[in-house]
Amino acid sequence: MCGIFGITEKNTSLIEKMIHQCSHRGPDGNSIWSNNDLTFGHNLLSITSKPIDGAQPYITPKGNVLTYNGEIFNYNYLIKKFKNKFTPKTSCDTEILGWLLDNYSYQEVICNQIDSMHAFVFFNKSKNEIILSRDHVGIKPLYFSEIKSGIVFSSEIRGLIDNSTNSRKIDRLGLACTCFLGVNVLRQTLFNGIYKILPGETIIYCLNNKKIKYSFRNLVKPNSKDDLNIQELYEQSKLAVKNSSIGIRNFGMFLSGGLDSSIIAYNLKNEIGSLKSFTTFMEPNIIDKEDFNSDAKVARRFAEDIGLKHKEIKITPKTFKENWNDSIKFIEEPRYNWCLPMYYFTNSILAKNNTVVTLSGDIGDEICGGYSKYLKMYNLEKKPTNWNDFISMWMRKFRAPILLNMEFNFEDLHSVLIKALPEEIWNPEDISNSAMALDCITTVSEDFFSRNDKFGMAFSMEGRFPLASKKFMQYCLDIKSKFKFGLELNETKYILKKSYKNKLPNYILNKSKTGWSAPIMNWLKTDESLRNKYTNDIEEDDGIKKILNENNFIDNPDIGESLSGKRKIVSWMLRSWAQEFNMSL
Repeated sequence: MCGIFGITEKNTSLIEKMIHQCSHRGPDGNSIWSNNDLTFGHNLLSITSKPIDGAQPYITPKGNVLTYNGEIFNYNYLIKKFKNKFTPKTSCDTEILGWLLDNYSYQEVICNQIDSMHAFVFFNKSKNEIILSRDHVGIKPLYFSEIKSGIVFSSEIRGLIDNSTNSRKIDRLGLACTCFLGVNVLRQTLFNGIYKILPGETIIYCLNNKKIKYSFRNLVKPNSKDDLNIQELYEQSKLAVKNSSIGIRNFGMFLSGGLDSSIIAYNLKNEIGSLKSFTTFMEPNIIDKEDFNSDAKVARRFAEDIGLKHKEIKITPKTFKENWNDSIKFIEEPRYNWCLPMYYFTNSILAKNNTVVTLSGDIGDEICGGYSKYLKMYNLEKKPTNWNDFISMWMRKFRAPILLNMEFNFEDLHSVLIKALPEEIWNPEDISNSAMALDCITTVSEDFFSRNDKFGMAFSMEGRFPLASKKFMQYCLDIKSKFKFGLELNETKYILKKSYKNKLPNYILNKSKTGWSAPIMNWLKTDESLRNKYTNDIEEDDGIKKILNENNFIDNPDIGESLSGKRKIVSWMLRSWAQEFNMSL
């Protein structure tokens, strides 16, 4: 895991500044390469080799240049496959990626050869072009801005803010998408003029005329062509975890008490022998319709059963207050999640316990039918028959959007999304799998993966998601969704429960689904210090106050206390974000 930066001009001083701004992404070294028309920079976090072996930007055998952030999980397979053509000098996967890009087409390498999490930029000297690429599900981020000399790119938004025109102006479309859907799934960020390479996207940029030549996307599609093979699914999940265990640094597991993280911990423990696991618990735990420590109790029991080195991380109202501002600073773009301070603090504790590589079970729900909404879609009597209707149905999953004082509504956003989202992942024969595939490149990518990258890298840790390997994702989305709900059983994530029936304990397999959350609304009522921070922050004038409807900050019995509370907290987050980055409309 690293940081990559660059600009289409000779400007080493700017790249040095960007490297310094994002130094947390690579404490093991940094370097710059340039010619008369291009400057690349790199922060190194060495995972699979010694720092000297992983130094970048990397000059390939053919004299091309690569700056790369990520891991190639089928690395060992590729080394064996090309053993008669390629001999590695180190154990760093940068070598094999550079060699492949030297010798094969971009589409062949990205779509057919590597199974990776990546963001990289590659300079092809003979064609005088660069390619900017992001992995199949957007695990690794990559941002860019258009400038007079062409483009400037960075692993983090902070590297671009002061190098882009009017970037501290709020992009209203990006804001509307965030407020309507809970996360910004569009190309534009909330910072005017700063854009992202989309999940699975590769852009080929011509340095001669300073224009994009063409682009393509490498996406996992809901083919829904296979029946369920229980043993094969188990073997595929086991292989996905094994491939994610490469590296020479310390591992740490986010153990939630749920099925997905338990599957990863079970297989990883068998693979590497010793494993540290971490779970949060709330203090005070105010039980109101939900026991916020139910996951922690199950995780503790499971860790003891399989012999993990387990640590519980205490979360209190003070945790939220003390980590609120830093969580907003490092997340860079707000999203509909009131627990960001808890996630940020949890990463800090893993880092203090000498963790360098973190693993978690994200995306298991989205590829194996883990949410009740997928089951409801499967059981719909009248299903959407076209892309427009499907996107409309998909958008309505969000029940308490942030209210904005602007002339933009649900239908307006729908007209944007039907063009912005990739229709190629729509399978009219399997609505549920189509929704899962869409969630993978929207909510999962721009919320879960983005959060893990930004909070993990804030403490120089690489985040991995074994179930998000391209091979395993495609395997699961090839399975017809009807098998994921247990046929007559009508239960979610049936295929994983069936595959691990004789391997995981029943208290994991039969556990009802709960979210990783904290009783923050109760704490706001009972903790004066936290309540004072909330009050002071939302009273402070900022650049977004006038566009947030005042009804966001009052109780609304029509949507219930929980959703009304989330609307309050996320509106507070938007205010804090505007203050942190000095944003204006």
